[in-house]
Amino acid sequence: MGSGRRRRTTIVAGVVAGAVLATGIGLWATDSWPFRDSYCWGAWKQNSGASFLGEGALGKSGSERGSTETAAPSAAHPQGTCTVYVTSEIEDDDSDEPLTFKESVTLEYGPPPAGAKERRAWLAQYFHGSASPLPDGLDGLVAADRGMLVLPSTCDKGGLPTVVTIHSESVGDGHLGKVAMPFSIGTRPAVGRMLLDAANTGMEKAGCASAHPLRTSAPMVTVAESDERARSPLCRISGVTFDFGEGSRYYQQVGAVTDRLQTCSVVWKTLRMPDEPSAQYVMTNRHRMVDLFQGLPEGSAEGLVRRRCDNRPTVFYGHVETGLKGRGLPDDQRVFDRFVESVGKRIGCGNESGSGEDA
Repeated sequence: MGSGRRRRTTIVAGVVAGAVLATGIGLWATDSWPFRDSYCWGAWKQNSGASFLGEGALGKSGSERGSTETAAPSAAHPQGTCTVYVTSEIEDDDSDEPLTFKESVTLEYGPPPAGAKERRAWLAQYFHGSASPLPDGLDGLVAADRGMLVLPSTCDKGGLPTVVTIHSESVGDGHLGKVAMPFSIGTRPAVGRMLLDAANTGMEKAGCASAHPLRTSAPMVTVAESDERARSPLCRISGVTFDFGEGSRYYQQVGAVTDRLQTCSVVWKTLRMPDEPSAQYVMTNRHRMVDLFQGLPEGSAEGLVRRRCDNRPTVFYGHVETGLKGRGLPDDQRVFDRFVESVGKRIGCGNESGSGEDA
């Protein structure tokens, strides 16, 4: 009698456990509590600040949130990628098939690209003029649709710094094919929080976290103005002059202008499309940011020179894409030289407080 009762209890327990497991699998697939309420190795949680992670992002017809991720960063392999996305669809008046949309935020942990072409594209994305410097001495920048943070040297593996980046993408797909569109993750403070949460989680997984998590308490300084039509002098820097041609759709975004960092981006504006980078100018003497330019071809003709300004190793960087290449006045190299001269003078190169010599 006792053994029969135990067998029946075991069977009932197994059935209940199976039902719970089956229900759990369903919850996991639909992002319901208690599973999948966090993403990217536990770095981000639903409703944790940025609008993209909130319920509002699921307000469109048939919206669903999901994610994909590689293995978490580790001491042996300190790299990882994760993407959180929201899909939705609406009826298309011009087709029997619906219009589908996918908004995604991608997190990457690891060094920047090693190749020169890929690194320049990476620098254009994360040193964009729309991005604000992180406060409290953190080496990073944040905008509504992107963010970048250089981690402490204790996390480095190899010749380049370890960096945490996030960026957004949005694609609509219908009878006209796939169309890329701009997409904001959230406010700058919210994106900054996502970036620091990702950095702290990645460092913990990789075994290089410090005793105190990375945090900010000071308010974030936003860039002074939105983008404006590009004109000469470009970026409001004396001597930086281009021939943009008639009817130009080039716009400039003047970013940070401090003694430690100066950025400016030029983009070609296309209606309802993400801005395509056309030219970029950067000055930085923040040590960890300077390290991001390691390995690139150097020299004035290459758009990368190093100086010691106000006793700090300083990088001056300029890059012009195909659309503007050859339109500098009198030429592209002279435009870059004028950028170095003008910004260098402002921050203490070649005067009593800085030698201006190569770093």
